[in-house]
Formats: sequence, structure tokens, C-alpha cells
Amino acid sequence: MHFAVVFNIISILMLVISGFMIFPLGIAYFNGEYIYAAAFLYTILIVSIIGIVVYLITKKIKSNQFSSKDGFLMVTISWVIASAAGALPFYFSGAIPSYTEAYFETMSGFTTTGASILTEIQSLPKSILFWRSLTHWLGGMGFVVLTVAIIPLLGVGGVKMVSAESPGPTMDKISPKITYMAKMLWVIYIGLTILETVLLMFGGMDLFDSLTHTFGTLATGGFSPKNASVGYYNSTYIDIVITVFMVLAGLNFGLYYRMLIGNFSEFKKNTEFKAYLLIFAVASVLAALPLIGKVYSGFGESLRYSSFQVASVLTTTGFATADFDLWPAFSKYILFALMFIGGCSGSTGGGIKVVRIATLFKQAITEMKQQANPRGVFSTRLNGVPIGKDFFYTVVGFVFLYIMFLLLTTAIISTAPAGYDLETSFSTALVTVGNIGPGFSLVGPTMNYAFFPPYIKWFLSFAMMAGRLEIYTVLILFTPYFWRRK
Repeated sequence: MHFAVVFNIISILMLVISGFMIFPLGIAYFNGEYIYAAAFLYTILIVSIIGIVVYLITKKIKSNQFSSKDGFLMVTISWVIASAAGALPFYFSGAIPSYTEAYFETMSGFTTTGASILTEIQSLPKSILFWRSLTHWLGGMGFVVLTVAIIPLLGVGGVKMVSAESPGPTMDKISPKITYMAKMLWVIYIGLTILETVLLMFGGMDLFDSLTHTFGTLATGGFSPKNASVGYYNSTYIDIVITVFMVLAGLNFGLYYRMLIGNFSEFKKNTEFKAYLLIFAVASVLAALPLIGKVYSGFGESLRYSSFQVASVLTTTGFATADFDLWPAFSKYILFALMFIGGCSGSTGGGIKVVRIATLFKQAITEMKQQANPRGVFSTRLNGVPIGKDFFYTVVGFVFLYIMFLLLTTAIISTAPAGYDLETSFSTALVTVGNIGPGFSLVGPTMNYAFFPPYIKWFLSFAMMAGRLEIYTVLILFTPYFWRRK
């Protein structure tokens, strides 16, 4: 294990994070929010000084042997430290008086979960709301991808770190020219950010609201500066724009990269892309049907609300235009089922990922064919290519570990002295590990997470990080093998 190299890279990340705090600092000064400006200034100074000191101590220690273990350790620690630093402005300013709750809110932001402990949002100063939403945008593409894009000297280690942080089982999106790939992903990300911001401004939002909602959309995070989330605007145009961009954010960003280099054929043969759009379309219609005449007047209005909520849950964004916890049982069931799926691999979304669900479904069909015709030779194909057993075993292993971690999280939540019902406990586990945000019952779209005791909030912070980093990256650190020397 090369601890010096790991912390050298983390020190660079700390400087990057403190650099981004200049934006809310400027907003605070511009709006006369001087107490909050001081909180950001103190945080920038503290984080920068620590980052510089660690960098100077470790910069002379070089290693060309950056291993996969180093990648797992660096990625996990970077998310812990980034959240610890990002929570300081909330805590120093008094916007969130408890550091436990400030850390929870920040981890929820960086992991793009969108679970909040805030009971009143709109009364908070703009600088705090901007930083809260900016944590989404930074965490959406990932700290490591950001660091690799900015610091071109990570080399082969950069590939291992991005592999440890990137969501999804397919690594075809990780280019050997990792620095160039990371830069291109950020160019795409920024381009979509500008486009959505402009479109939302056409819908009547001011620049601040447009930016903060765009941050939450493209990062599939869900933090809104309004108490009623996107429902505050009651605008069909805004609902449609955000729905479209949530769907776009749930796609594999590697597909956008291929589109930029002229490889449009990938869209036609990509199994996950086609399955993702099919799930969205079918789920939107199915969820809309029970709403007609009971919640909304006609199919058009029902589809408007159902498609928004389906996109929000499927991509694990967490925005809301309605209290779906009050919807008919079948519509709620559709949303509940989508919480297990998530976005595409290589997207900013959480969850199990569409590619894994598609793999398991296709393999189940293959097994049934094999049972019906034992002498036949059948294969499971993704993107038109047969998949190997190793890929399938990886998918099965992940899904098993994911379910086990959900059950563990549910068990820990149910130990709370308040004695939460099973729906609340399991729903909380599902939406935090899946980075979705709002769930059902006590954590529904009109509720928040403030009522949980501190130890539950700390564990949920861990659960959100584990879910964002695809379980393996975090839990592998708790195995004896990881720390064993070769």
C-alpha cells in the first residue's frame, strides 16, 4: 500500500474542493451575506492549508506501482474527506448547527442522493443553497474524474482510480488515454449544464434557480432551493425540460463521448440504452393509468406527472412535482420497482444499474431455453456480443452484495429507539443505498431525514457513499485480504 501517494492525490483534491468554494463565497459577498461569507472563507483557509501541508510532505515520495488497492483506498478516503470539508460552511455559518447533520447533508449532496435533514429550505441564504446544489454537480461526475481531468500526471494510476469510482460493471468507457477521456466527459457535462440552464431560464426561472436545478438534474441529485421542489413552479414546460434532462443524465456518458467522435452506431446496438428507454416509456404509461380521473383529470396530465416521477426515480434524481406517496397503490408499486434499477452504467445515477438488470433478465431467458432443450447451445448477448461467465458472475456477486447491504441497512435503521415501521426502514435503506433521496412513509417526498438519531445519520452517510461507489469499493476495505501484504 502506497499511503504517501494516496494522500498526495487527496491533498490535490482538497485544494480543488476549496477552490470551488470561491463561487459561493462570491455569492455571499455579492448578496451581503457576510456571516456566511466568513464561513466559506474560514473553510477555504483551513482546507487549503491542510491540503498544502499534506502535499508538501508527500510530494517527493513517488511510486510507479500505484495498485488497485491504492485506488480503492484513495477513492473512499477522498469522499470521506471531501464531505468532511464540504460540511464546514454549513456548520460554521450556523445554517446547520449540528456537524452530524451538516455532514449528512454534504454526503447526500456529493453522492447525489438528495436526502435532506432541512425542514425549511427557502429561507436559507443563496450562498448556502448554491453550495448545497454545487455539491451535487461536483459529485455527479466524480471527484476522481475531476482530479484526473485537472491533474494530467496520474498516468496508469488514474485508470485504476476512475475504475474504482465509476458506476457500472462495464469498463469499456475507461479509455487508456484517461486524462483526455476525463476532460471530454467534463466538457460534455458542462455543455449539458449550460444548455439546461438556458432552457430553464426560457421557462421563467431566474439564473440562480436555473443553475441550482440544473446541478440537481444532471448530477441526478435532487436538491432544490424550494421547499416544494420542482412542484413549486407548477409549469408544464419546466417539468418537460427537467424530465428530458433527467433521462439524458441517466444515460452512459460514454455514449455521448462516442457520439462526439462520430460513432453513432453504438446507440443502435447498445443493449442497456434500448432497455433504459423502454423501461422509462413503459413505466411512465403504467404509472399514469391509475392516476386518470382519481388524481388528475386526463391521460395527458397524468402522463406529465408520472413521466416526471418515473424519470426522477429511475435516474435516482429525487426531484418531485407531486406527493407520490399519496398515489394509488399500483403507481406507487411502479416507482418502488424502479428504485431497484437505477440509471445506466457510466451515468451520474445510482442503483443497481440497467445493464445488470438486463444481464440477469437475458441470462434467465437463456437458462429457461437450456432447461427446455438440454442439448442446445445458447448464449447470453449484450450489445450483440456473447458475454462470458466472468462478467455474469460479477453481476450476480454485486446484486447479492447490494441486497445484503440493503437488508443490513434496514436492520440498523429498525434498531432506532423510536421503532420505525418496516416500510420506513426498508424504504430509507433503498433510497440511501440507491442514492435516490425521497422514499415512502416517513421519508416520503414531502418529508425529510431530520428525525433520525445521530448514529442512524452517520450510518446512512456511510450507506450513501457505499451506494455511490458501487458497494465493492468501500466494503472491500473491511476485509482482511485487502490489508494483507502480497
